[in-house]
Amino acid sequence: MPTPALTVLEEDKHAWFAGRTRAILKFLDAELNNTGSLYPRRVLDVGGGAGNMAHHLAHYGEVFNVEYNPRPIPVAQQRGVTTAQGSGDHLPFPDATFDLVALLDTVEHIPDELGVFEECARVLKPGGVLLVTVPAYMWLWSYNDEINAHQRRYTARELRLKLRLSGLRVSRMSYNNFFLFPAVAGVRFLRPYNPGLKSPHTDTAAEVYQVDMEPIPEPVNTILHGVYWLEAEILERMTFPFGISIICTARK
Repeated sequence: MPTPALTVLEEDKHAWFAGRTRAILKFLDAELNNTGSLYPRRVLDVGGGAGNMAHHLAHYGEVFNVEYNPRPIPVAQQRGVTTAQGSGDHLPFPDATFDLVALLDTVEHIPDELGVFEECARVLKPGGVLLVTVPAYMWLWSYNDEINAHQRRYTARELRLKLRLSGLRVSRMSYNNFFLFPAVAGVRFLRPYNPGLKSPHTDTAAEVYQVDMEPIPEPVNTILHGVYWLEAEILERMTFPFGISIICTARK
């Protein structure tokens, strides 16, 4: 039975966030559910913020969260997520601790990207799985990348090479956000450069603990949920040749 995409947090109602979650669950169901594991898995969410994905990752094991920014950590703890402060390129865990490491739209924030991949490989158990999502194509760079303090965007070829250099073997990789690629690419070039979103990287207000997701009005948000659902169903069976982001699983 496929792992359900739970709707628990406010973020889950946003079409982009829910669409990414559906793609992640499809990849992880295929990678983990049929492995016949006889022991509880340990899962690490690197850059897990306020624990936005912990309730989904909990389908696959006990979730631990590590976050560099201190602001979202109290929110994650209030949500019941075991959270430590630390950086992706210096993870505060012993070698071979985790069965699954999730690196969800995180590595593009950190200057030492190979250090992040190497650290993820270090804390993975032999045969463990790394799940990565990253934004695609530097030519799609926008204000959203800047308020997120991104360092880079990726191509699939580049991501595969850097994972291999870090001692990880790619199991499956695909571009994601395929159907909306033409519209989003067009908007990136035509929209105002500063849409007025808040970010903990640019706003000193203590309550701003994560980057605002641009609101999507109804019925557009509901329609996009349908589009992303269809895309996830297709992604379960095939890969996409281009998209706004990349999703990948790799093994140690």
